[in-house]
Amino acid sequence: MTSRERKLVAPGSGLFVAIVSLVVAFTALGYNSWRNEQSEFNRNIRRAGFEMLVHVAALQRVTYLAHFEQDLDGGNPRNGWVEVLVLRDLAVLMPESITRHAEELHTAWNDNWMGLGKSDLSVAAIDQTIDKLRKNVVAELEALD
Repeated sequence: MTSRERKLVAPGSGLFVAIVSLVVAFTALGYNSWRNEQSEFNRNIRRAGFEMLVHVAALQRVTYLAHFEQDLDGGNPRNGWVEVLVLRDLAVLMPESITRHAEELHTAWNDNWMGLGKSDLSVAAIDQTIDKLRKNVVAELEALD
């Protein structure tokens, strides 16, 4: 390396400062982009999670009204189907474990909704899968950074 080349890349020279500035700028840009992506991911999970909790509560209300009160309006199984399908759709935005629990809820509802008001086993099966989904959604929300 010639003395002129050494002077260009020596600390304190304009070229050295420019190169260091570029490295810092690209590093900051990369971190900022990553942080924005992570924040957006967390926002999506948080919003879907809160929505799921609202629909889980609505499904539990329909289940209890149908079973314990035999209320054909508030406990209408069609309303339950709507909640189950919305929960399954929202679960797509959540981590895979939540999607799996939403599918389990769909199966439990499909297998047991006709027994509401007649069979304690039916309400217990539905209630158990509702509780499992709720607990897992809350755990995912708590795990967000």
